[in-house]
Amino acid sequence: MHSIAAVARKEFRDDFRNRWTVVITVLFGALALGIAYFGGATAGRVGFTSFETTVASLTTLAAFVVPLISLLIAYDTVVGERDGGTLLLLLSYPLSRGQLVTGKFLGHSAVLTVATVVGFGAAVAAIQAMTPQARTMAAWGEIAVFVGSASLLGASFVGIGCLISVLTRDKSRAAGMALLAWFVLVVLFDLLLLAVLVASGGNATERAVYPFLLLANPIDVFRLLNLGALGAGAGNDAFLAMSAGRTYELWTLFVVLGVWAIAPIALALLAFRQQEV
Repeated sequence: MHSIAAVARKEFRDDFRNRWTVVITVLFGALALGIAYFGGATAGRVGFTSFETTVASLTTLAAFVVPLISLLIAYDTVVGERDGGTLLLLLSYPLSRGQLVTGKFLGHSAVLTVATVVGFGAAVAAIQAMTPQARTMAAWGEIAVFVGSASLLGASFVGIGCLISVLTRDKSRAAGMALLAWFVLVVLFDLLLLAVLVASGGNATERAVYPFLLLANPIDVFRLLNLGALGAGAGNDAFLAMSAGRTYELWTLFVVLGVWAIAPIALALLAFRQQEV
């Protein structure tokens, strides 16, 4: 356990030293404030609108940005050490392969969590300061769900990045696979589901299956956590159509997203133990 904590601390410090954490935090805060303030520009108005609309906008933003940044941070976790010739040196220490990868995963996930809490949290606090009607317990509950689920989403894609890093032998291929994973999960997955739903007219079988297919993508689980309670009219009508009006328990979705945070890194550990260095 001490070895895992030491590796995690090193990765966390390195991300700070490389300014990753500061850049991500500022980016999250600036984008969140910008989208919240200018989100209604297409309708001829600017300024903060209802808190529900703001949460929907922030969810859409986080669903695109958090996975991409997580993959960029984690894709060279192992393959970068291998390319740099330091992997054998690291493993010559009293440090197992599992401890090395787990420590790197925890360090990068902690960076994403700090950036999410500080960046999005500061933006939401500013929004609430400017919209007194949003200062309710329900609003703070939505904020807690958003920040918690965004942190788990980041951990999920850090795990996917670690898995890609273990399975590839050079950094350029790992970077390409990371971008491909982002495109498939963020863009292509929902696009294909929606295309099939529209083409078929949404028959009874699809309406029964689709709510469960959404759980097969961590981004959709994140959206369900934050958009499911908002109902139609918050810019999420197409997504709600795929859920077929199914109601998900909040704790169930958090458990599923937690599994998504654990499963990729577990596969990465299994694959790394069976590899030759």
